[in-house]
Amino acid sequence: MNQNRTFVEEIKFQYHHGGMHIRLIIINTIIFILIGLGLVIANLSQNSAIAEFLGAAFTLETNLKAFATHPWGLITSIFAHFEFFHFFVNMLFLYFAGSMFIQFFTSRRLLHVYVLGGITGGLLEITAHNLFPALIGTSSVIVGASGSIMAIFIAMAFYRPNIQVSLFGVIPVRLIIIAGLYLLYDIVSLGSKDTTAHFAHLGGALIGFLSVQQLHSSKNIINMSESFGQKISRFFSNLFKPKTKMKVEKGGVRMGKSDEQYALEKKQRQEKTDKILDKISKSGYESLTKAEKDFLFSQSNNG
Repeated sequence: MNQNRTFVEEIKFQYHHGGMHIRLIIINTIIFILIGLGLVIANLSQNSAIAEFLGAAFTLETNLKAFATHPWGLITSIFAHFEFFHFFVNMLFLYFAGSMFIQFFTSRRLLHVYVLGGITGGLLEITAHNLFPALIGTSSVIVGASGSIMAIFIAMAFYRPNIQVSLFGVIPVRLIIIAGLYLLYDIVSLGSKDTTAHFAHLGGALIGFLSVQQLHSSKNIINMSESFGQKISRFFSNLFKPKTKMKVEKGGVRMGKSDEQYALEKKQRQEKTDKILDKISKSGYESLTKAEKDFLFSQSNNG
């Protein structure tokens, strides 16, 4: 941290210059603090409406009827955490995976992998809870960035499988082996009664794997996502882009012209007017051609 910057200034600096993984950590942290404060107020005031609002706003319902009335949870849930340990572990993992990711890819790509991985994980979790009898009646809400972070981690593991990381700080292990252990754990834990959203993890992992397949092809899933995002951005940019206004000024109508262009045309009109007036003084008005008369008439109207 730069000693010349305050804490708030440092946060702003990191948000703008620290990379997309830092931005995501900051966003997750802010939301975690807001949720935490809301729950504290709800507990102290014994106001269950606050807790219910936070649950409705930041969790993903796996029950189809509930999901239909709260579809925004597919997005908000991947930025939200209700428990400190869950939040801390996820942010630590996001920093680890994100730091590697931005060494090879752009921040924009990381964002697309994060969001698409989280959404896919959520959809797979909803599908599983309504398809498999063992999951029907289990926890009906999911929350957290685990699926999104898994997408980033798996993308790196399959893109650079031989990168070595120090397990527990001392044991060098290939990245692909750690990824394989994570995937194996989620697979063998499917159908268990724990509260972990294993299908969400696997959905995120699927996006991570697909994100590095045919990397430079337009058929790559993240390339398609980025292209779609750019089209949406251009659409709204053009939709709200202020229309060029007509400026009426003495000497004529100015429509979206630069100052230099307008000044040049004004000078040319003045020179032509002076020549016509000089011709009148020497030969009289009747010596003018129809075009000269029309031009002089138009200039007198504009003046």
